[in-house]
Amino acid sequence: MNPLDGNALAGDLRELFAVDVTVARYTCAGCGHADAVATLLLWGHGMGQVARCPHCSDVVLRMVHAPDRVFLDLRGSVRLELPLAGS
Repeated sequence: MNPLDGNALAGDLRELFAVDVTVARYTCAGCGHADAVATLLLWGHGMGQVARCPHCSDVVLRMVHAPDRVFLDLRGSVRLELPLAGS
């Protein structure tokens, strides 16, 4: 079996990122608390935002808007569970 490059993920990733991510469930890397992304406590507006766990206040998600791209840092989340369309 020959390995494929990351372009082979295009279809699966398109399906994942076409959903409302606020209903996705995160698991906090700090305390293990799991809940919907919509329950995170949001700090900052405009160019950069920081979302913290409502249980332990650790940073779960960072998002920065640049003129030509968005940076998404999920280091504070052990996992992100995204519902598939029609689920």
